[in-house]
Amino acid sequence: MSEENMYIVSSSPHSSAQDGTGSIMLDVIIALTPALIVSVFFFGMRALTLTLVSAAACIAFEWIYRRLMKKTSSVHDLSAVVTGILLAYNLPVNAPYWICIVGAAFAIIIVKQLYGGIGKNFMNPALTARAFLFSWPAIMNTFPAVFTKTPVFGSADAVTAATPLAALKTGALPDFSLVELFLGKHGGSLGETSALILLLGGVYLVLRRVISPRIPLCYIGTVAVITFIFPRGGNAPLTWMLYNLLSGGLMLGAIFMATDYSTSPITKTGKTLFGIGCGLLTVFIRYFGSYYEGVSYAILIMNACVWLLDKSARPRRYGLPRGKEKEV
Repeated sequence: MSEENMYIVSSSPHSSAQDGTGSIMLDVIIALTPALIVSVFFFGMRALTLTLVSAAACIAFEWIYRRLMKKTSSVHDLSAVVTGILLAYNLPVNAPYWICIVGAAFAIIIVKQLYGGIGKNFMNPALTARAFLFSWPAIMNTFPAVFTKTPVFGSADAVTAATPLAALKTGALPDFSLVELFLGKHGGSLGETSALILLLGGVYLVLRRVISPRIPLCYIGTVAVITFIFPRGGNAPLTWMLYNLLSGGLMLGAIFMATDYSTSPITKTGKTLFGIGCGLLTVFIRYFGSYYEGVSYAILIMNACVWLLDKSARPRRYGLPRGKEKEV
């Protein structure tokens, strides 16, 4: 490098790290893959094809939109693939393929690209698409029992099963042991069943420094504390807490979606408040809402508050007295 080039300052970000968006997204895909393998084991090859269709649709819509808008292609950063996988993980395995395509279009075009693309959307695309797809409640709330092999093509009368959250909503414990919940041997969305596998994926991302453990720990910890202090149905506090932690999409949401770079705070205090807020809203919706699950809507509500959390947690500029902070 010449002496002149050493003093040229380009636009931010100023980083010499080798990790880019593509490598980060690749790590997320690797962390999500074991959950897909477990889903194939429990639900059959339909879990794989549904995920592939969802990922392919997200890639296609991102490429088409940016082509029509005469923007450079961004499919190489793999963010569309991650959105497609997470969208599929939030669907029942017997969901029709067209629902994936509709969800992918909404996630990529409406939530992501219309706001400027990756890093500029203020809500998680996969979760927002999931909320939109509840326009078809019969599809989104029908869950096949484990080891019910849904055909890859066509439809079949699957043996449905109540999810653990359906029982918890009434104050009763589900007909599953804690071990079955931990391993994923129960009905639910495609990618949320095995808490063990999702936790291992989270550990991988933390070790790779892709995510900070602050948001997942604050999120899961808040749910644990509230459900332990306020058990329902006369259940033992510890048992009630464990069933709530291992049921539904808590692990998937806390580890893989609440930690989304674009839609989570950047300050340490903001991350803490974000995780606590997600936990409080999740329990509130599960306890008092008409819907069994609260993870998706809790994260989306907190996504809308990220700007405020970061603003309130902004560190004081050096040399400026407390209470005198001003906008730069």
